[in-house]
Amino acid sequence: MKSALITVLLLVISNVFMTFAWYGHLKLQQGGHIKSWPLIAVILLSWGLAFIEYCFMIPANKMGFRDNGGPFSLFQLKIIQEVISLTVFTVIAVWMFQGEKLHWNHVAAFVCLMAAVGFTFLPAK
Repeated sequence: MKSALITVLLLVISNVFMTFAWYGHLKLQQGGHIKSWPLIAVILLSWGLAFIEYCFMIPANKMGFRDNGGPFSLFQLKIIQEVISLTVFTVIAVWMFQGEKLHWNHVAAFVCLMAAVGFTFLPAK
């Protein structure tokens, strides 16, 4: 149980960095902080954040994978990561980008993803 919690925590941290790597530059541009930066500089900034993301993601996958003594199959790890990714993205998008609204169809899609997580833990027959 401990390795499952640590795996999920590392995945959450990695996805915070991933979300900022992928979308944070848009907020910085909105605020005028990097408006005049060339695209290559924005890419390098995002790569730097993605490097930090990988410093958490790789250990999470290594620790969480069943063949390394972890509690999750490869498919379970991936689906858990996707749900965490969308959860982190949603929180950051609603918090940072006040113009972005969460609608009923987004919630419905999230519920479907949560069902996907549940299905991955059902025994295969």
